[in-house]
Amino acid sequence: MKLRTLHHSDLDAVLALDSQTNPHPWALGHWHDSLENHTCLVLEEDGEVIAFAVASLVLDEAELLLIAVAPWQQGQGLGRKILQALIDSLRQRGAEQMFLEVRQGNASARALYEKLGGRVSGQRKGYYPLPGGAREDAVLYAFALNGAA
Repeated sequence: MKLRTLHHSDLDAVLALDSQTNPHPWALGHWHDSLENHTCLVLEEDGEVIAFAVASLVLDEAELLLIAVAPWQQGQGLGRKILQALIDSLRQRGAEQMFLEVRQGNASARALYEKLGGRVSGQRKGYYPLPGGAREDAVLYAFALNGAA
């Protein structure tokens, strides 16, 4: 298994993986923008992209924009591995904090964020669309990347 920076040659693979894991996958233009402006990591196994993570960094604040693990690879600690690598990379680039939002019902992601030091910092009512017109709340997390609690 190899952890590395996302390359333009990976775009077909990440578009496919994003479509499999995200009810609202990014368009190709979002990925091109991220390659130019954000921290983008992938995990690959036998030449196949099996996970990705994307974060923005402005001054000393980062935001996790997108993270996914291939459905057939979930439950093996790969989300933790790529998220920890992303946090380490952001910290090395001067990030003091990282923020994100996640669907309230995404228990596995929330457990991962809490294991890696994320603390609930708020909620956005009705943030995520659901099928049939319903909405799901977002839970906001904040991470102190400078070692402060």
